[in-house]
Amino acid sequence: MDTPNIVPAKPAEAPAPAPAAVPTANIISSLVKSSKNTSDLIFSPGRAPQVEVDGQLIQMKIPGVGVLSAEDTARIAADLIGHNTQALQKLKEQGSCDLSYSLPKLSRFRVNIFTQRGSCAIVMRVIPSSVPDFKSLALPEQLGETAELRNGIVLVTGPTGSGKSSTLAAILNKINEEKAYHVITIEDPIEFLHAHKRATIHQRELHSDTPSFALALRAALRQAPKVILVGEMRDKETIEVALEAAETGHLVFSTLHTTDAAKTVERIIGAFPLGDQNSIRNRLARAFRYIISQRLIPRRDGAGRIAAFEILKSTVRTREYVEKGESEGKSLLDAMRDGETDGMRHFDGEIERFIRDGVVEIETGLSFATNAGNLRLQIADFLESPSRIPPVASVLAGSRKPETNDSQNARSPLELEIER
Repeated sequence: MDTPNIVPAKPAEAPAPAPAAVPTANIISSLVKSSKNTSDLIFSPGRAPQVEVDGQLIQMKIPGVGVLSAEDTARIAADLIGHNTQALQKLKEQGSCDLSYSLPKLSRFRVNIFTQRGSCAIVMRVIPSSVPDFKSLALPEQLGETAELRNGIVLVTGPTGSGKSSTLAAILNKINEEKAYHVITIEDPIEFLHAHKRATIHQRELHSDTPSFALALRAALRQAPKVILVGEMRDKETIEVALEAAETGHLVFSTLHTTDAAKTVERIIGAFPLGDQNSIRNRLARAFRYIISQRLIPRRDGAGRIAAFEILKSTVRTREYVEKGESEGKSLLDAMRDGETDGMRHFDGEIERFIRDGVVEIETGLSFATNAGNLRLQIADFLESPSRIPPVASVLAGSRKPETNDSQNARSPLELEIER
């Protein structure tokens, strides 16, 4: 019987070392530098790193970085959290956490890390390195009056990414330049860094400086501020303490994720039990000074988005509607329509102006309107006008200019500040 020819096995070759992961800071730097108008960075398993520009997501190609795995996003999340044990604990217990992150000489970021389908996803809002002012954002001049107020509540509302933080930062900067006040901000996380000018500004961050908005706000009442900025009125307790602060002579600024002035009042009242709502209506009617709502609408020429503002001002009429509730013919929208001489604005009036001026497309404007049916009736004469050139014909006629630096300069200053 022949002996089988046994060939000694070759020693197993060591697997090639995996390529070193691209450092998180390098990835973030590449994304930020990819466009001057980047507003957000998004890291999601199953996608390459993404940036948001003009409200649209774009997957980016970065050398050494492909489609992200769950391990990749977990590593990036760990790098962003670093030694922040509070953020890590919150992520484990509540499934999401907020924190701030900065790259020296490049940018600062507001970061939210959350779990989804057992893996981590990350959204990073790019925060401009310089504090905006009224001129750079082209804010309505009526908003300058908020810096002259002595007390009360000023609310800035709108969806995520509508520029609430930039508007508040500009107002606070105006106070900082003109008033020798003590100002306290309570933020989650701190976004714009305000240096002391005429005012003295102390900025407190949730979790690192205080466990909650409500506790920090209550403590602020004993810290002798003239102005208090609360990043967001998230719950009943924070709203109640904010009202108390306004009633005791402080000027309080804050934000809410609501779409317009009427919805803002509903949200605040609805945060309280039914038995308390009448008294809260009464207190809010006396305390509020302005409710400023914002929307960013895509421009017709493709040069980004333009900011539309709704401004509700405290007058005898609006205070009555807040206190007694709205009814037929007695709504906050009616008051804003009739209150132009008092400096008030309403969204549909602003959008109508944009449409008639050719700044936004008709259907785009209607999609952002509070009441599209009523707005369509308001512009019926414009729609039927024979002198109006249809959008497609306008483009074919060559009215749309090629993108140039002038097109870039035509972008809304507020939007550029948000996306920078």
